[in-house]
Amino acid sequence: MPESPEKLDLRSLDVAADKCRLLQQLFPEVFTESTGADGNPADLDFEKLKAVLGEHVELATPGQERYGLEWPGKRDALKAVQAPSLATLIPAPEESVDWETTQNVFIEGDNLEVLKLLQKSYYGKVKMIYIDPPYNTGNDFVYPDNYAESLDTYLRYTGKIDDQGFKTTTNSKDSGRFHSNWLRMMYPRLYVAKNLLREDGVIFISIDDNEVSNLRHLCDQIFGPENFIEQFTWKKSYGGGPKEKYAVTQHEYVLLYCKSINHVEEFLLTYDQEKVRRYYKLTDEHFERRGPFRLKPLEATKSMDARPNLIYPIIDEDGESIYPERQWLWSKERVAEELKKGGLKIIKTKNGKTVNYKQYLKDAEGEERGEKPFSIIDNIFTQQGTDALRQLFSGELPLQFPKPPELIKFFVRIATENIKEKDPLILDFFAGSGTTQDAVSSANLNDGLSRRCISVQLPEPCDESSEAFKAGFKTIADIAKERIRRAGAKIREEHEAKLKALEKDADLLTPQSTTESPPTTLDTGFRVFKLAPSNFKRWDGEAAAASKEALVQQMEATLDHIAAEATEDSLLFEILLKAGYQLTCPMEKLTLAGHTVWSVDGGSLFVCVEDRINSALVDAVAAKHPVQFICLDRALQGSDSLKVNTLETFRAAQPEIQFRTV
Repeated sequence: MPESPEKLDLRSLDVAADKCRLLQQLFPEVFTESTGADGNPADLDFEKLKAVLGEHVELATPGQERYGLEWPGKRDALKAVQAPSLATLIPAPEESVDWETTQNVFIEGDNLEVLKLLQKSYYGKVKMIYIDPPYNTGNDFVYPDNYAESLDTYLRYTGKIDDQGFKTTTNSKDSGRFHSNWLRMMYPRLYVAKNLLREDGVIFISIDDNEVSNLRHLCDQIFGPENFIEQFTWKKSYGGGPKEKYAVTQHEYVLLYCKSINHVEEFLLTYDQEKVRRYYKLTDEHFERRGPFRLKPLEATKSMDARPNLIYPIIDEDGESIYPERQWLWSKERVAEELKKGGLKIIKTKNGKTVNYKQYLKDAEGEERGEKPFSIIDNIFTQQGTDALRQLFSGELPLQFPKPPELIKFFVRIATENIKEKDPLILDFFAGSGTTQDAVSSANLNDGLSRRCISVQLPEPCDESSEAFKAGFKTIADIAKERIRRAGAKIREEHEAKLKALEKDADLLTPQSTTESPPTTLDTGFRVFKLAPSNFKRWDGEAAAASKEALVQQMEATLDHIAAEATEDSLLFEILLKAGYQLTCPMEKLTLAGHTVWSVDGGSLFVCVEDRINSALVDAVAAKHPVQFICLDRALQGSDSLKVNTLETFRAAQPEIQFRTV
């Protein structure tokens, strides 16, 4: 343990330094020192790196042409990635549902700032991301990034500080940087979001023809072309055309990339029960273990490469030889084995005899077969999304063209249905009307899993002439929160109805009932947080150098570095976020030695945000043997002996404990 309390770093994860640390783990010999003065990796020697990589690296020279996606503003976009956030997330329990128990989160704020703030707590934790970003049609909103002061930009945009003439605009096609503006907005968000994905994590991105080619190139740069999985084509409408000049556009796309293709298992969806009833109609002596079966031709299709070893006669019970028109699917040895087991069936036809194999619903271990998703989605339409939102809002439509919940539920199933865990985490940082949270809760109702969802939405103002504004919604974020509340209430009603039906079946002693067993508990709540400036003032050298008055203000801020409006809850959650704990981690409010203390994550962390602590509290915390204890720096001010005694007490109780102040 150090000789003084460690200071909690109030910045979000430094992405550039993190990448540098990863590089240092791979090539420690190319760094001049093990670490720099600030604890980050020291200077990288590019000449040594070139020597280590040998012929595999060739640095570009000025004017040298290379293949890749470049655009004006790309350097600024990269700076946006590298600039840590000093903001925080303020809890809003009064706008939440089931605050104490829910594992879902809704965050109101600029998604780039929010993604940075989530880095420490959710790095490598997200199984699936789905986003429906602006399509860059020329009329949609583009996030107002100011890379030097991104939080100030957000605060001006939301009217929380004087806008000083700040204006928001659409990205007009008349702009000379029409595509560049969109790429500059998307690049840092996708770059930072990648860090949140698990090694087997995947990201689905909705897009249309305006930017699909640029988005493919952008994702190839960020995720790597080897991690591209599919470009789904979604047939979004079944009619239309009066306003089209040339062809009727009925489709959009959804790009699917992964963090690491080597860690992603094959996608298998639960077999559609309607297909089971339609196709799997036959049974035999293996029914109890393998279920019903269907017959499929053993004759190979023309798409298979010619293989002479698959051309041979199959002898039937009458001793007749049956030859394939082209070739069989299976080897001679496998056919002989299946004939013994009864896995083949020979059928007489007008033209002779055909050989078919039995495709059972279940494999040899009794596991029901799955089916691969198709790249063309042609049974879910935009109108379904509109209808779903209208139903939730009593016939009103607060937001145009919402995605259908069934579409997102399809992607949720692809990413999470075949993995062996109950509570994978799903993220949507362009939440819109909140469709993803709706789809996740609905999917949980259907299959009994406990998927968790984080939604992020900018409080984009509603047009004053819109139905939403007239209905009392000031921002898109307000619409999303209300949609999630109403959708959650509807899903809970369906859940209760299923539970009652199950109880009725049990009372009637009908175990053969077809009623699906719903989950015993269902989480349709969500915790609301809002992006805000940090509760802790920081020294701003640039501002201090502006004038004597500014210098005095900065010096006064260091005397009491906690904002006057800070509350116990806002301080607590900022500490948790900056210490790397998730926003829904379990916590318990305790009274120890007359002080209020928060026990977090089963007692691994203890936090006290009171202005003063004493040795009695320190003794009580030490007796709990936490991994980490955090308190306010001012709680120890004026008492060097208390700092020393606290360190000695913790060292005696548990030498590995981290004692940190903020």
